[in-house]
Amino acid sequence: MEVIRLDQVCLWRRTQEEFSYDLKKTILSIVEGKYRKPAKKLVLDHIDLVVDKGEKIGIIGANGSGKSTLLKVISGILQPTTGTVRVRGQVAPLIELGAGFDPEISVMDNILLYGVLLGFSRSEMKERARSILEFAELEDYALVPVKGLSSGMVARLGFAIATDVQPDILILDEVLSVGDESFKNKCKKRMDSFWNGETTVLVVSHDLGFVKQSCDKAILLSKGNIKLVGESQKVVESYLGII
Repeated sequence: MEVIRLDQVCLWRRTQEEFSYDLKKTILSIVEGKYRKPAKKLVLDHIDLVVDKGEKIGIIGANGSGKSTLLKVISGILQPTTGTVRVRGQVAPLIELGAGFDPEISVMDNILLYGVLLGFSRSEMKERARSILEFAELEDYALVPVKGLSSGMVARLGFAIATDVQPDILILDEVLSVGDESFKNKCKKRMDSFWNGETTVLVVSHDLGFVKQSCDKAILLSKGNIKLVGESQKVVESYLGII
């Protein structure tokens, strides 16, 4: 059964030049006759993709090829400019760990908020909170605002929440190396349960050995285009041949 389908998905995004263009600069450039409409870049170019339930798929490609952007579109963080995205089931995205937290409120309140955004009730998340704090090794920080945590602590918290809720679809963006060696081992053991279960997993990784060994399939992206989809070992070897 398919759980993810993308049909002719394109995404245009503003360049850094356009982000930095304020009203004052725009007016001044118009007065001086130097105004040029800031450029937009085609980040995803007519993407067609179908993912079936339980598949473990690695997404590879050079920096800037659109890998993280593709995950954000599937997660609903970004909306495509054109095309359609259909996703069935509960999605837990581990993209830029901690990006969804409110730095001004406590760790406990962020656990409840994060869970509600994933579709769980507050009471359900309160029951899960202890195990999340224990896994993240943050039991003594439950009432501390997230802004008081180190970046490593925030990353551990994000991983602990997203993996504790047992989503239908788990989306990972280079987050398997969170924390020290002890915590990495904990992460690996928890990830093994997803790999051996029915959860659908999409992972962006530059660790080609991991993709070959752990993923059923791989997707090779280049300049916003899917260049190859297939058995992970063959796709990785093709990519190595190109680079």
